[in-house]
Amino acid sequence: MDHSTAPDSALSDKAQADMSADGDIAVARRVLRVEAEALMDMAAGLDDSFARAVKALAGITGRVVVTGMGKSGHIARKIAATLASTGTPALWVHPGEASHGDLGMIARDDAVIALSNSGDTAELCDIVAYAKRFRIPLIGITRRTHSSLAEQSDVALILPQSPEACPLGLAPTTSTTLMLSLGDALAVALLERRGFSAADFKVFHPGGQLGRQLLRVTEMMHTGAELPLAPLDIKVSEAILVMTAKRFGCVGLTGADGRLAGIITDGDLRRHMNPDLLSLPAQTVMTSDPKTIRLTTLAGEALGIMNALAITSLFITDDGRPVGIIHIHDCLRAGVA
Repeated sequence: MDHSTAPDSALSDKAQADMSADGDIAVARRVLRVEAEALMDMAAGLDDSFARAVKALAGITGRVVVTGMGKSGHIARKIAATLASTGTPALWVHPGEASHGDLGMIARDDAVIALSNSGDTAELCDIVAYAKRFRIPLIGITRRTHSSLAEQSDVALILPQSPEACPLGLAPTTSTTLMLSLGDALAVALLERRGFSAADFKVFHPGGQLGRQLLRVTEMMHTGAELPLAPLDIKVSEAILVMTAKRFGCVGLTGADGRLAGIITDGDLRRHMNPDLLSLPAQTVMTSDPKTIRLTTLAGEALGIMNALAITSLFITDDGRPVGIIHIHDCLRAGVA
């Protein structure tokens, strides 16, 4: 049997695989460019309608109900979740189920965001009619200006006439990307209008890495009798006793007013090592005006400061007075990294 063609066959297979991979990458780039250009068009075309939508949503006392059918429904779910996690109470309602009792989930002090690429999705009719009947603010997101959804909405947000990334022009791709991004824009605009803070964000994200990143030093700092503090007028020998007892590798020296005047660390002791060290006044070897942090500091920020300064502990002060201390191990144990 002649195997002389085997290497050529193998090369041919590899070449075909390379060509296939190149083609896949080309398709991906085309899709991303089409959708990116559509997003830029939408950003450039935003007008007063967006501002009116934000004002309407910010003015309600209830929740934002987001709805849509099919792929638009999947996007609606995500928009509702984003709104809820950024301080705007929201929920998703399936338009089909709404026609069979779930309209009761929509209250008169709510607002509705309805998504439909065509603007003529039959399943949305009952929700739209319900919103109009009870004067519930209705925000429509659609591509067609003269669709029934756009015409019935109190505010219609019209997507640009950008082509779908699907070569057939049929699969929702660009249109759903635009809806998703517009939902993000609404959520962030509402977040900033309300002054939603990192502390507020943590309330809704207590678990996982987000929760750990938003821990404040007050949630893990050592206080009271645990603090390694001593008066400013002690000797180095006494300062070492406090350092040894408290086990933070440092001692803070406070003046008569209770404010932190300086800090002595193991490194300070090594730098001033001499036969008379123990009898010296502690303030002669301390580091004056040490780096401190506020009560509102995030644990992640504190960890970053300790890493940058190559130190292992930080005092937390309030009006210059030490109220707590945090060690780098506290951050690591809490999963802050």
